[in-house]
Amino acid sequence: MKLLRVGPVGEERPAVLGEDGRLRDLSGVTGDVDARFLAAGGLAEIPDDLPIIEAEGLRIGAPVARIGKVVCIGLNYRDHAAESGAQTPGEPVVFMKAADTVIGPFDEVLIPRNSVKTDWEVELAVVIGRKAAYLKDVDEAKGCIAGYAVVNDVSERAFQLERGGQWDKGKNSATFNPLGPWLVTADEIADPQDLGLRLWVNGEAKQAGNTRDMVFGVYEIVRYLSQFMTLYPGDVINTGTPAGVALGQPEPKPYLRAGDVVELEIDGLGRQRQTFGAA
Repeated sequence: MKLLRVGPVGEERPAVLGEDGRLRDLSGVTGDVDARFLAAGGLAEIPDDLPIIEAEGLRIGAPVARIGKVVCIGLNYRDHAAESGAQTPGEPVVFMKAADTVIGPFDEVLIPRNSVKTDWEVELAVVIGRKAAYLKDVDEAKGCIAGYAVVNDVSERAFQLERGGQWDKGKNSATFNPLGPWLVTADEIADPQDLGLRLWVNGEAKQAGNTRDMVFGVYEIVRYLSQFMTLYPGDVINTGTPAGVALGQPEPKPYLRAGDVVELEIDGLGRQRQTFGAA
């Protein structure tokens, strides 16, 4: 099932994308695709005869509303760790993004003031559907996942790496976490460790990887995080990016500038497109 939210910023309504490619209104089933809806297990109770939504010209928002937190895993692909000049980590590298960095998959991304090194990162996002604390194994972790989505973990490398060693500085600018277009429910993804990821900048291919190359797999990430924090329905986990980011390119590195267009996709999860502008 592909869940999404459509409409102007702050006025999105829940919808489901049918197998016929048409949008259907979920407003009669739930007020939103949010923690309460995910935790209630409402995914199995969606009727087939929902009203059709005319999709033409309609904005797509982030597929999950009122996200509690965004937890991110750094250096989780060996080739990306190598291009960053870092060793492959022995344990997941964890940092956080504020929930208000999340925007729709086609919304404008704002390059922060004084930025000279804004970068792209295509990633698989995991959306939590059940409270997770001190999970004992990966099987328990699997049962806590509501679904998956595409995310662009936009980063400002100078803020991240050159301003005191605090990664959060380079990760939390407004608009730095485009999410969607859909939340694809976990039952539709046979193996989250066999998904191709791709990203283009101004039509030029930059990233092409596969989740099979993760250092730490999706279920292990959820299990691991639950030892250090409680994960709640609606929380999002960004699971890392493959090689091909601007940071890893030869000089002069092609960091993003106003007017650049970034497109990204993951097998079965849809495609994003953002134009970058100045904050």
